[in-house]
Amino acid sequence: MSDFQKYLAKRKEVDSELTDNYDEGYQSFKFGVLLKEARKDAGLTQLELASKLHTQKSAISRIENHSEDVKLSTLERFASALGKKLEIHLV
Repeated sequence: MSDFQKYLAKRKEVDSELTDNYDEGYQSFKFGVLLKEARKDAGLTQLELASKLHTQKSAISRIENHSEDVKLSTLERFASALGKKLEIHLV
C-alpha cells in the first residue's frame, strides 16, 4: 500500500463526507479516462472525434474530463463514432 493509499484510508475513517465525495469523484474520473483511452485506441484526436460527432473539440474534452453529467444518447454516439458498442452494467 502506497503512502497516499495509507493516508486516504486513515482520512476516510474519520471523515465520512470525504469518503462519499472521493469515491463518487473517482468513479467519474475513471469513466472519463476510459472514454479517453477508447478514443486514443481508435487512433483519433479530440478534434477528429468532434468532427465525426459534428461538435466542437471542447465538447469532447468536457466529456472526457467531466464525465459525471453526460447524456446516454451522447455516450452512444461517442461509442458509435469509435466503432464500439455502449454496454452498461450495474454491479
